[in-house]
Amino acid sequence: MSLLSVFVTCTIFSFTNKQQPEPKKFKNLKVLPENISHEELDNIMDAFKVSLGVKCGFCHAPSKENPKRLDMASDDNPMKNIARDMMRMSMEMNQKYMANIPHADTVKIQMITCNTCHRGAAKPFGEPIVKPQGQPSNGGAPAKSGK
Repeated sequence: MSLLSVFVTCTIFSFTNKQQPEPKKFKNLKVLPENISHEELDNIMDAFKVSLGVKCGFCHAPSKENPKRLDMASDDNPMKNIARDMMRMSMEMNQKYMANIPHADTVKIQMITCNTCHRGAAKPFGEPIVKPQGQPSNGGAPAKSGK
């Protein structure tokens, strides 16, 4: 092999490596997979923000070096561990219960997500959106049926 071909091969190889950087490894992932892509992680975090109506600082602690920035790996904010527990709970309910419900009448399989309970609020709603017929309303007598 000529010196020129070795040089060309090395040059091509170095440009190829620069064009495909090694995927970023995230620190302190305890529920999400360690090999999650940046795009997937962003999509999940965006869903949390919308479902709870919050910003990133709701779960992520400020950086000790620069309090205007967030330390995404830090566990200093207790809300982060609550979010992890909620993720585990949702995943377990989806695997254990929702996966066994037939969904023949729907195009998309129903899943429990943050939005199922939070509906855009940091604190989940305590009252059902629609009260079941015949249930007491605000401590009063049962609602009358339309029969």
